[in-house]
Amino acid sequence: MVNNNEPFDEILVEESVLESPLVKELRKTLPSASFHVISYESDWKLVTPRNLSRTLWVDRFRGRFLRSCPATRFYHCCGYTILHFAENCSIDCTYCILQAYLNQPYLRVFGNLDEMFGEVEKVLVQHRDTLFRIGTGEFTDSLLLDPWIGFSEHVVPFFAHQPNAVLELKTKTVSIDRLEDLDHAGHTIVSWSLNAPSISARDEGRSASLDQRINAALKCLDWGYFLGFHFDPLFFFPGWEEEYDSTIRKIFENIPPDRIVYISLGAFRFMPELKAKILSRRPKWKLVSGEFVLSPDGKKRYFVDIRVSLYRFMLDRVRSFAPDVCVYLCMESSSVWKRVFGFSPDEKGGLPAILDNAVKKTMKVGTKCSRSAASLFLKKPQPV
Repeated sequence: MVNNNEPFDEILVEESVLESPLVKELRKTLPSASFHVISYESDWKLVTPRNLSRTLWVDRFRGRFLRSCPATRFYHCCGYTILHFAENCSIDCTYCILQAYLNQPYLRVFGNLDEMFGEVEKVLVQHRDTLFRIGTGEFTDSLLLDPWIGFSEHVVPFFAHQPNAVLELKTKTVSIDRLEDLDHAGHTIVSWSLNAPSISARDEGRSASLDQRINAALKCLDWGYFLGFHFDPLFFFPGWEEEYDSTIRKIFENIPPDRIVYISLGAFRFMPELKAKILSRRPKWKLVSGEFVLSPDGKKRYFVDIRVSLYRFMLDRVRSFAPDVCVYLCMESSSVWKRVFGFSPDEKGGLPAILDNAVKKTMKVGTKCSRSAASLFLKKPQPV
């Protein structure tokens, strides 16, 4: 489990965000940390912290805060919109894809919240007929830093008053305390990435245990939040059926299905360069050394029959407990969808439409929206 004691010795702060609410909060929650102010003009990369793993960088982000999910034209994408508020993760999962995406050895959070929310509000107002499903968990864990920066206290109330948007906070932690008394107006989904018990225990670093995650979900349920669960990546290994079955049972023995907005399934996949990074740290890690095929998007994936067997099993187990919960595949082809579900997302208006409908049905948000945010970003997937 992530330790809620002071995790940082040094905070590097860009001068332009020195008065940011996040920096002020860090001064309160990390009284023992050293704060160093760096100007934008100076090369902060030349700064040498004592311990990179215990250093947090707070700067002004100069790019677009809102961006589309990094989809590929070969597979169906969920049409997610990313709110880019931080980068990197210290949970240290063996299989983490950020190892191949990011080359910075420290956590980074953006302090210019006024610009962030200004950009988001402008987009939402310009497209009131469009439903946005917005998440913060693409380049970091959504709640990893929350005990110290209190980002949820800014972002959750903001989305509570957006008629055409829902927020998703995706995590492997139990850092939920700041969510308890927030005005969320039923516009926030708190979701957990889950896996087989042996994978969680061995390969998910400093994450919370399965029982801890379920207990945290129950608390969020009591506070009125909607929930989501993500089985991505799913692994194929001896005994996977029993282990994933036990995880699904744990969910539905505790969580009422009508509060779950959706459950995603995605088989383990990786960029070829990630294998070398994993094996440099875990030379005997067998889960990356099986038989994989290079897919059209340049990633290594299990052979299609293995993926279909994983998905069919998971779908069957979920349906046995919750026939009406929305289940979807993350980054899969039409042919795989048809073998698992019996239909392609295109036959239902596209995957973004399927998930938008789940939000409208379960959360009652965006019912007047006629378009999906995916229409602003995504191209139709090509058959593979």
